[in-house]
Amino acid sequence: MSARTFGQQQYYELKRECQKKKVLFEDPVFPATNESLFYKTQRVQGVQWKRPKDFCENPRLFVDGISSHDLHQGQVGNCWFVAACSSLASREALWQKVIPNWKEQEWIPEKPENYAGIFHFQFWRFGVWVDIVIDDRLPTINNELIYCHSNEKNELWCALVEKAYAKLSGCYEALDGGNTADALVDFTGGVSEPVDLSEEDYNADENKRNDLFERVLKVHNRGGLISCSIKATSSADMEARLACGLVKGHAYAVTDVRKVRLGHGLLAFFKSEKLDMIRMRNPWGEKEWNGPWSDSSEEWQKVSKGEREKLGVTVDDDGEFWMTFEDFSKHYTDIIMCRLINTSYLSIHKTWEESVLTSLWVKHDEPLRNRCGGCVNNKTTYLQNPQFVFDVKKPEDEVLICLQQKTKRTTQKDGKFENLAIGFDVHQVELNRKYRMHTPQQKVASSIYINSRSVFFRKEMKEGRYVIIPTTFEPGQAGDFLLRVFTDVPSNCCELQLDEPKKTCWSGMCGFPQVVSQVHVVAATGLRNQDSDGGADPYVIISCEGNKVQSPVIKDNLAPKFDVKGLFYRKKPGQPITIQIWNHNVIKDEFMGQVVLAGDADNRQTQHVVQLQDKSNKANPAVSGSLQLVLFTSNSLTGI
Repeated sequence: MSARTFGQQQYYELKRECQKKKVLFEDPVFPATNESLFYKTQRVQGVQWKRPKDFCENPRLFVDGISSHDLHQGQVGNCWFVAACSSLASREALWQKVIPNWKEQEWIPEKPENYAGIFHFQFWRFGVWVDIVIDDRLPTINNELIYCHSNEKNELWCALVEKAYAKLSGCYEALDGGNTADALVDFTGGVSEPVDLSEEDYNADENKRNDLFERVLKVHNRGGLISCSIKATSSADMEARLACGLVKGHAYAVTDVRKVRLGHGLLAFFKSEKLDMIRMRNPWGEKEWNGPWSDSSEEWQKVSKGEREKLGVTVDDDGEFWMTFEDFSKHYTDIIMCRLINTSYLSIHKTWEESVLTSLWVKHDEPLRNRCGGCVNNKTTYLQNPQFVFDVKKPEDEVLICLQQKTKRTTQKDGKFENLAIGFDVHQVELNRKYRMHTPQQKVASSIYINSRSVFFRKEMKEGRYVIIPTTFEPGQAGDFLLRVFTDVPSNCCELQLDEPKKTCWSGMCGFPQVVSQVHVVAATGLRNQDSDGGADPYVIISCEGNKVQSPVIKDNLAPKFDVKGLFYRKKPGQPITIQIWNHNVIKDEFMGQVVLAGDADNRQTQHVVQLQDKSNKANPAVSGSLQLVLFTSNSLTGI
C-alpha cells in the first residue's frame, strides 16, 4: 500500500525539478523560520537554519550504519521521541519503512549533481502511511545542531527524521512533552499497550512479573518496539536524577530483552540457570543505572566472557545499561510495548485478522443522529454514540481493540492541541443483532478513559456477538476516531448505522415490523441423557417468523448455562416464538425438546421457567428438563 503525500508534495517530482534547475530545494510548507520552530514563544534565540554542507564536512545519512547509540536529545523536551528513535534504529525492517529508499537519499560525493537538498520520510498516521517531504535546512547555533543529533557531527539521519516529524506535528515545539507510545505507533503502524508497573504491583507479585516478562520478551522477539519511564509526581520531579542513576519523568528506549545464561564453560550449559534481563538506553547518551548488573558491576563475573560479548556489555558511559527484570519492576513505573500485529498468512507466528474502521463523534439536533453522547455516566445520551458490532467465532479468543482519536495539526495560531479523554465499553448482545442498541445490554468489558491519542484493550472473550461503543468522557465533544479490532478469525466488524428496519415500498406490501422482541435463553436443567456415554452436547435454536438464532454447542452438559439472546422484528406479533434444544451428533443431531411462547404485543419483560415438550408441544415421557427464559417485547422498534 503506497503512502499518501503530505501537503500534496511529491518527493520525486520535486527532486527532478530541482535537479533540472540545478537548485537546492526550499520547502514552502515548512519554511526555515521561527514559525516552524515555535507555536507559542521563541524559546531559543539566535537560531540559524543551515544546510549540512555549511556546518559539517562530508555530510551523510549514516556513518558506519545505524545504531541506537547514534541519538542524543537536544534543546527540546522530546526524550520520548528520541527514545522511540533509539528503538527504531535497532529494527532494520522498521527504519527502512520510515526512511524509504535510503541509499537513493544518501549523499554521493562522486555525483554532487544528484544532490538536491530534499529528503522524504514516512510515518503511520490514522490508519495510513504519510510521506513527508523536507528540505535539508536544519536549526543550528554556533554551527551546532540544537535538536536531535548524532555522535558523529556529519551523521544526519536522526536530525532529518526529527524535522519531518516536527513538520507532521506542526513545529519543533509541538514535540515538547509528547508521548512515546504515539511515536512508536507512528514508526510502525503497530498497537501500543501501556502497562502501569506500580499500580498493578509487579514488583511484589513474582508470578505476575514472570508473565509480564514473557510478554515483553515475545514483543521484542517479534520485532516490536518498547519504551519505559519512571513517573514524575511534580514539575520539580521532572528529569530529577535518583541515587540509583535513573532519571524521573524521562523516556528510555528498551534495546534488548534476554534470558541471560549464568555460569562459565560447560557448567553454564548443564546448570542452565538463566536470569530475566532487560537493557535500556537513556536518550541523553549518558547517566546510567549504577545498581546490580550495571556496566562495571561485579555481577557480570557470573557470566562467561563469550556471553558478555554476545550481550554487548561495555563499561562506556553511553547511556545504555542492563538490569534484572526484578530490579526493573522495582524502579520503573511504566512500560509501553508496541506490538507489530502480524496479518501475513506466510508468517510462522500467530496471524491476526484485523478490522480497521473510521468514524466520528458529531453533534446533531436530531436525537437519534446525535453521535457524541459521552461515557456511560451520561445515561440519556450514552447510547447515541457510534456503535460497532463484531463476532467472536471460537469458544474463546484473545481480542485486541485499539481506539485512536485523530490528532489535529498544531499551528502557531491554534497552539498545541490537547487530546480528548476517550475510551470504550464492550457489550454482549443478541447473536443476530444488526441494528443499533437503544437499551443497555450486558457490559462485559471497559477500557480506561484517558486523554491520550489512543486507548488499548486486551481480553479473552467467549464466543458470541459484541458491540463496542467508543466515546469521549464528556458528552458533546466532536472528533474523528479510528477503531482497530484484532481477532484470531475474521470478526466481521462493522458500524451499526440503522436504528430500525428501513421502510420500503416492499414493506408496505409485505408488512412492516410492529413490535420487537428479545428472547434470552438463560439456562436449561434436567436434560435427558442422549449420548452412549451418558451425556449430551446441547444447543438452542430460537425461531420466529422464519428467522433463526442458533447458540454454540455446549459439550457434555445436562444442565447447560446458555446465556444466548435473539432479537426479532415481528410483523405478526400474534405468531409464536419457538425455542428448541438439540443434541449435537456427528451424523445426525437429535431433538431434545421445545418451548412455544405465545405471541405477546405488550411492552413488558417476563421471566419463565418452562417445561420442555415434544414437537407437538405436548407432554412426552421421552422429553425431560426445563428452560429458564426472559422475554422482552416492545411496541417501539427502537426500544431494544
